[in-house]
Amino acid sequence: MFTHHNYNPNLKEYARELRSQTVSKAEKRIWKSILAGKKLNGERVLRQRPIDRFIVDFFIPELKLIIEIDGNSHYRKPEYDFYRQERLIKLGYTIIRFTEGQVINQLDQVHQQLLHAILCKRSEDK
Repeated sequence: MFTHHNYNPNLKEYARELRSQTVSKAEKRIWKSILAGKKLNGERVLRQRPIDRFIVDFFIPELKLIIEIDGNSHYRKPEYDFYRQERLIKLGYTIIRFTEGQVINQLDQVHQQLLHAILCKRSEDK
């Protein structure tokens, strides 16, 4: 069954801008190394996806799994991040978070955690 996953077309241009102009080093690294081209156990991963009133870093639509890479900006706005996460969870999404440092310095461990999260989500859906 096709679902739009709370896609917000009003944020499409801003998401496009984020994909091309303001991508962090950690986001580039995880995208090229793990997420692009169905390298993550064959899952289709979207980047900078508008969901509801937010843009999430990465999204696996078939599993409703959001992958967030937390950089310095996240430390300055914890209340907003909490609100955002709670809203997305209420909409039925699962969120897994990594820091930029984890992605840069521990990419293999990040990869293993993502593979484990995918296996868990797949087993939930059965």
